[in-house]
Amino acid sequence: MKYLSFLIFLIILQGCSSPVPVKRNFPQAPGVLLEPCPPSLKSLNSGAKLSDVATTIVENYTTYHECAIKNKTWIEWYQNQKKIFEEVK
Repeated sequence: MKYLSFLIFLIILQGCSSPVPVKRNFPQAPGVLLEPCPPSLKSLNSGAKLSDVATTIVENYTTYHECAIKNKTWIEWYQNQKKIFEEVK
């Protein structure tokens, strides 16, 4: 009985010591987040005043550049994190 339990223990121990390669993968970012901002900006009606044109231009310019900066920063952060993750191996 003693030998049988010792044999079972050795079999279990051998199963735990076998080298099993563990591959770690960095999570992929959704494709939507890696694309630049779409140019869906405000448009004007045909009878718009000059002040409305100027306001719309400023709003569109601000919206686009805020989105572009956020997107560019996120892409840089993601790429840096991925590089760090791959160097740690």
